[in-house]
Amino acid sequence: MKFALSLVALASPAFAHTIFTTLWVNGVSQGALNGVRYPSYDGPVTDVTSNSIICNGDPNPLITPFSKTVIDVPAGATIQHEWHHTLTSQFGSDNADPIDPGHLGPVIVYLAKVPDATQTSVTGLGWFKIAEWGLENGCGVWGVTQLWNLKGKFPAVIPSCIPSGNYFLRAEIIALHPASTYPGAQFYMECAQINVVGGGSVSPPTVSFPGAYHGSDPGITIDIYYPPVTNYTVPGPAVFTCPGSDGSSTSSSTSTTTSTTTSSSTKSTTTSTTSTTSTTTSSTTKSTSSTTTSTTTSSASGATQTKYGQCGGQGYTGPTVCASGSTCKSSSPYYSQCL
Repeated sequence: MKFALSLVALASPAFAHTIFTTLWVNGVSQGALNGVRYPSYDGPVTDVTSNSIICNGDPNPLITPFSKTVIDVPAGATIQHEWHHTLTSQFGSDNADPIDPGHLGPVIVYLAKVPDATQTSVTGLGWFKIAEWGLENGCGVWGVTQLWNLKGKFPAVIPSCIPSGNYFLRAEIIALHPASTYPGAQFYMECAQINVVGGGSVSPPTVSFPGAYHGSDPGITIDIYYPPVTNYTVPGPAVFTCPGSDGSSTSSSTSTTTSTTTSSSTKSTTTSTTSTTSTTTSSTTKSTSSTTTSTTTSSASGATQTKYGQCGGQGYTGPTVCASGSTCKSSSPYYSQCL
């Protein structure tokens, strides 16, 4: 699915409106609004110094009491955070679902370890980033555009080395269409309640919310229309990777990273063949690392996929050869795209 990646300079500051509603674990939905702290209104937070920047809140009242569900997630698992325009909208029936496609910006995931994921308080926690997609260098694909391509479900990998226990999973979209001045950027985030099982013993370095973001950050106050943006720095810390890992399943402002497992004994941070017809090479370790490409070499059907179309992923049976000028890139075990 192709969307325009540049808009007129006088873009509307209208709110993008979106809500993280559902967590998926290794391809299995955990149920809409189950184990997720969600608001009654799909509006943004614009003040990075507010406690609402943590897991949402005023001016978007959270529904209470919070869910008592804590979702079990194996260490090393691939999760997907599913977004929708409203609590009742669905992809395909609402042209602004999961979010207005013109409201471009990064998609990010953080974790914070907690004694009890059903606790009310979310302040004073230490957060570490496990995934980000800013602006893909070379073809100008923003995280929000990729969210559209993935029909509202964006992947991330839970680091295999972090300790077992309860965590908040904070999924976030930053809409940058009105971000030329501060406050302007629109922050959309919700927190899921998870329990990591089978983990390791590495405690990642952390940041605080509020505190990790500043209004002066170049990834928060930025005119994405003019001059055209070619490099974008995702706000917050670098993506955490386990010691000894040569990458992660996340994609950053300057790279696309693939992470595909071919057996239960393969770590989620190990790169391998993404399908029977795609070969992947990866060297990504940080948001400034090198690009990753996955080039399709054959197709069982002989058909050619158009640029921005799907070209691979678990269960996919369509064309795997990309049209001239594009290559097949994997963003998760479940989705590859011609870019």
